[in-house]
Amino acid sequence: MPTYRAPVDDYRFLLTELFDASQLTAYKEYAECPPDLMVSVLEEAGRFCEEVLSPLNASGDAEGCTWENGVVRTPAGFKEAFKAYADGGWIGLSGEPAHGGQGLPLTLRFAVDEMVVGSNLAFGMYPGLTSGALETIQTHGSVEQQAFYMPRLTRGEWAGTMCLTEAHAGTDLGIIRTKAKQLDDGTYRVTGQKIFITAGEHDLTANIIHLVLAKLPGAAAGTRGISMFLVPKFVPNADGSLGPRNGVTCGSIEHKMGIKGSSTCVLNFDDAVGYLVGEESKGMRAMFTMMNGARLGVGLQGLGLAQNSYHNAVAYARERLQGRSLSGTKNPAGEADPILVHAETRRSLLTMRAFIEGARALATWTGMLIDQELRDPSEEKRAEAIDLVALLTPIIKAFFTDLAFESTNLGMQVFGGHGYIRESGMEQFVRDARIGQIYEGTNHVQALDLVGRKLREGDGRLVKRYAAALGAEIAASAAHPELTDLTAAMTRAAGTLQKATEWLAQHAATNPDEAGAAASEYLRLFGYVALGQMWLRTARVATQKLAGGGGFPREHYEAKLMVARFYFRRMMPGTGALFQSLTAGADVVMRFPAEAF
Repeated sequence: MPTYRAPVDDYRFLLTELFDASQLTAYKEYAECPPDLMVSVLEEAGRFCEEVLSPLNASGDAEGCTWENGVVRTPAGFKEAFKAYADGGWIGLSGEPAHGGQGLPLTLRFAVDEMVVGSNLAFGMYPGLTSGALETIQTHGSVEQQAFYMPRLTRGEWAGTMCLTEAHAGTDLGIIRTKAKQLDDGTYRVTGQKIFITAGEHDLTANIIHLVLAKLPGAAAGTRGISMFLVPKFVPNADGSLGPRNGVTCGSIEHKMGIKGSSTCVLNFDDAVGYLVGEESKGMRAMFTMMNGARLGVGLQGLGLAQNSYHNAVAYARERLQGRSLSGTKNPAGEADPILVHAETRRSLLTMRAFIEGARALATWTGMLIDQELRDPSEEKRAEAIDLVALLTPIIKAFFTDLAFESTNLGMQVFGGHGYIRESGMEQFVRDARIGQIYEGTNHVQALDLVGRKLREGDGRLVKRYAAALGAEIAASAAHPELTDLTAAMTRAAGTLQKATEWLAQHAATNPDEAGAAASEYLRLFGYVALGQMWLRTARVATQKLAGGGGFPREHYEAKLMVARFYFRRMMPGTGALFQSLTAGADVVMRFPAEAF
């Protein structure tokens, strides 16, 4: 069975050397959270994930959730693990202290989240949805709603969900049919059916708080007429005790390819008591608060699964004896050499590692930008962070999950036939990773968001901000002669991205299908460039630490430099092929007759 090892050392490098998270202490809210405290928190989180969550991963997958007469039971051990997780304060790690949270940086929560979902993705879905509900109520709920619901969600006494999807309406939320009507007492009654609701029903908490999108009578057509409602499983009394069961029930649970320990429910709302969140017909604004956070969270899910697959694939490659090295025997005392000597095994593992460590750096930078957005006193700095996070969100969601699925497949391939059977655990990583490319907006939806909204916003303001950050890194790295080849490769890739952006702006303006046909390839190109920025920075910092000393052994920095060179030489060249493909035009895609399919 697989084992999990938390990447605490890599996070220590990111927080203390690559980005210097001590700058976060300049914000008064984080003044007492220096990097060494953050690392201590990560060490504790790592132990919890290794010792509590990881041992439940395979058994939770094998057992799955059960549904009977509307009651959903999670796999053995999940309930006890959730209580321990909640009692440890992990749900409220970055929550508002006024409502029971610890108020620690989002940067730190991102790191903890990667470990949680990497060690047991199905389990991580439950507190993850609760965190999303907390953020939405904090941002859009009334003062009374915040005071009543947030402390109970933060403590893990109650859990949260988001209820968007309907059988006929996935991404196209404008055509939802769930209805709400207001009563004289100011409450609402919600009726309709939602599907694919993660954690919609379970036995982990006493109550579940559903955030539901619905339309009021006479509401405008499309998304402009959507409102958000808070619908509890049990209608609470004024003192927080549970009142009667509300008109929301679980009609069934889905039998899925992966994340089987996560209950994915059909929820039926039958004149259920609900409370308006925010303003009428402003539900999409509230939804995007939850959805954007969820999209970043899904990117972290992919990263965590890839990390777990990589760790186990490396261990297997060191021990598995198969064939002899092409350059001569490396294990003369054995009947064969470890498969780690073979070039294809090494290429697979380095591809995984280059993605994982580059993606982790990009996620950490994004977390620091969100903290800047939330806490920086400078309006200009906050605006800069908002733009960069908005641009990076679809990239993190789609590019991370695409490469995560490829990485978990590579990890399974290292095991050969043993990877395909359940005993090794590697096939579960593949199955669990596949959903990341679908939910919270499919990856093509993310690509369309990138080319259709983010590139156009503010006459290209978001892309210009990113280009400035990338240019600054290229300039800083150019000062190191040892990095001339990497700087040149990054400069070429940045130029390719710029040309692709200009091509899209020119051609999509006259033919919108050009944007649709090129979107996924453009996002992938952007993703390679964004990871390249992280690897160039990593190479620069590693070079500086080798020359002047750092907090890690020389081998650490030397390994970083070697992986950086692998990335630029073996992975970054893919940007050229992507450019050629996306600029081939939509004609060959759209002119094919529909009846010929």
